Amino acid sequence: MSASGEGPEGAAADAVPPPRLPRRTRLLLGGAFVLLVGAVLTDLLTGPGTTLSPVLAAAPVLVGATTRRARVPLATGAAAAVVAGLLEEVNTGLPATVHLASLITITATTLASTANVVLIAARERELLQVRTVAEAAQRALLRPPPDRIGPLRIAVRYVAAAAEARIGGDLYEVVDTPFGIRILLGDVQGHGLPAVETAADVLGAFRTAARTEPDLARLAERLDAALAGRPAEGRFVTAVLLGVDRGDSAALLVNCGHPHPLLRRAGRVTELAPTRHTPPLGLLGLLGDGHYTAEPIDPHPGDLLLLYTDGVSEARDAARVFYPLPARLAELPAGTPDDLLDALLTDLAAWVSPAGLADDAAALAVRWDR
Repeated sequence: MSASGEGPEGAAADAVPPPRLPRRTRLLLGGAFVLLVGAVLTDLLTGPGTTLSPVLAAAPVLVGATTRRARVPLATGAAAAVVAGLLEEVNTGLPATVHLASLITITATTLASTANVVLIAARERELLQVRTVAEAAQRALLRPPPDRIGPLRIAVRYVAAAAEARIGGDLYEVVDTPFGIRILLGDVQGHGLPAVETAADVLGAFRTAARTEPDLARLAERLDAALAGRPAEGRFVTAVLLGVDRGDSAALLVNCGHPHPLLRRAGRVTELAPTRHTPPLGLLGLLGDGHYTAEPIDPHPGDLLLLYTDGVSEARDAARVFYPLPARLAELPAGTPDDLLDALLTDLAAWVSPAGLADDAAALAVRWDR
């Protein structure tokens, strides 16, 4: 029992917050309660030959929509039964079976509404536990990168398409290694737990191989081999790998079938399309020649590189028009990578409103400070 002495029901109620009803729903429920009050007044005014007391059975049902505490519809049902009893004293001209039917109806709906409240509260507690576990899994799987490593300032954002979701198939990682700074951003084909499992496998392989493999292209090939050896058939990962030398800030990119990174320099945005297209991780042996290619980029101080998943570039507005990411990136205010990603997600949310994102979206911004 809790220290406050409320017992199990009170603890359960604390675990599940009260429902936040939309304004329109509150107005509809309020109108229903007004009708109930009107029915009681009408019953009092129409004399002993008629009764509207059965409509009081709606009271516990209406209250049940506003609470997650079982005692609230129970108390409301008891109050409705008392009011029905008072109306029985007024309507003396009716047979006893009418009043008995009214009482039975109120009792049955009270019990049913209470059971419904208990069931919904239990399911919401289960959902809360699942979401808590998912949040813990996300913290373990997708670790927040440091704000600064060597010459780089880094920020990352991950937005789930569904409000109840906390984790999906988008993945990212930043590792400081003896061979320089290694960055991975990817998107697993598919959804659900299989996609999460694949993301975990790729991240685990990357965290190990990034510290032992000096060649960035060979690192991508090792990730492909690790993914191709999994039992899940047909699952692949589009990804982009970035390697940055700590000394001279020189950088290499390996694109594995992923949306092209965008480089913003002095307000202009350039799409870094690879000169040689290669398949996603897990398909190199089937669709490629067995090798990835690392291509150099020449970053300048102040340059910003944006890595992103297709949840950003393929987001659509109400007219089904894709989000114009390169043009919007060029217009966003300059600032830290955190500032830029905050502005980008705000702009993206406005673009897809009111439908919202159709797919999870991840974005990682890297700025060279020197």
